[in-house]
Formats: sequence, structure tokens, C-alpha cells
Amino acid sequence: MSRGNGQDHETRFERARRAMVTDQIARRGVRDPNVLRAMSRVPRERFVPPDSVDFAYDDRPLPIGHGQTISQPYVVALMTEALELGPGDRVLEIGTGSGYAAAVLAECAREVDTIERHEGLAASARARLAELGYANVRVRVGDGTLGWPEAAPFDAIVATAGGPTVPRALLAQLAVGGRLVMPVGAMKNAQTLVRVVRTFDDRFEEDDLGGVAFVPLIGAQGWEA
Repeated sequence: MSRGNGQDHETRFERARRAMVTDQIARRGVRDPNVLRAMSRVPRERFVPPDSVDFAYDDRPLPIGHGQTISQPYVVALMTEALELGPGDRVLEIGTGSGYAAAVLAECAREVDTIERHEGLAASARARLAELGYANVRVRVGDGTLGWPEAAPFDAIVATAGGPTVPRALLAQLAVGGRLVMPVGAMKNAQTLVRVVRTFDDRFEEDDLGGVAFVPLIGAQGWEA
């Protein structure tokens, strides 16, 4: 009996995941087939607290503890698509959170280094990603605004929290031709999603991808705690 219930439970999530990709993501303009494939593969229900499992595929952020959230699926897909990832790319993520976005990135790129300032979240994400077989993800506890200099340069950098500016350390760790995507704004609860491309050693081009609202990016080159 329990096995049958488990299969029904899994099928329910698979249906919800397909609907999420079709209705929330593709219908709103995300077209990269690698991103759509990644979103259809990663089990979001494994990255939310037990009391939020029934809402795992709703198009909204959900609390995961420590004052942090798992971003809404559309925003994860939008940011991932904006990174224009290739299969050989190395990615740095700032703000591991539950590990969900890192798993999506890992489906699209060769390696993902991800930094989380909350040790409890980092430990949970590390264990969850290992359980799901994401051997190409490394989780580190630290100040994400300072990046991961010993692993630089990165082909892509993404921050899942909003800062007052793009940290200088992250720009320095971006490879020439690399793309950085993060929320930036003068207020902690409202930002503009920007994409920065390093076109030459000392030249960067920036695009505005629209308004968003993320938790604040805390650190030496972000907001004060």
C-alpha cells in the first residue's frame, strides 16, 4: 500500500512540474531548451520545507528558514536563461539557500560553486544536492559578496539576493566574455535585475531585465547585517 501511495505522490509532483514549465515559464517567454529541460528535471519539492511541499510548484517564493526564501520558479528560469550557459561553463552562485537554483544551474553547466552565509542552510543544501546526485556542485559557507577568488575566473556569476551595487569582487572574478546576473537596488526590498557582460578586461556592459524583489545581499560589499 505504501509503495502505491508513494508512486501516486511522485506522479502528482511530476504533473505539477510539467505544468510549471509549460504555464509559468515557457508561456512567459523563457525559450532556452536547456533551461526548460533543467526546470523539468529538478524536483523542487525536495528543496522546500515539509510544510510547503504542497505549494512546491506554485509560482511564488517560499520561506526556507533563516529569513531566506526559495525563489519563484519563473525567476529562477529567467535568471538562468540570462546567464546563457554552455555545457562547459563554470558558474558561481551567491546565495545557495535551499540549493534549488544550484541544481538547475548544474543541469546546464559543467561546474557550480555556490556560497551561503548561513551554515545551517549550506549544510542542508549540500546534503540534498549530494542525495540527488549533483556531484558537480560545491557548497561553501562564507561572504558571497567577496566571491570565491581561488576558483576564479567564472564564465557566469549569479546572485540570488539584492545588493545596492554589483560587488567589485564579483566583477573581478568574471571571465572576459562572462555574464553576471543579480538584483541591484537602492532599497533592500525592491531591485532591478541586471545582466553585466565583461567585454574586455576593463569594460563591462549592463542590461536591465526588469523589476524584482529579493532578500538583501548581506556582506562586506553588500548590505550590512
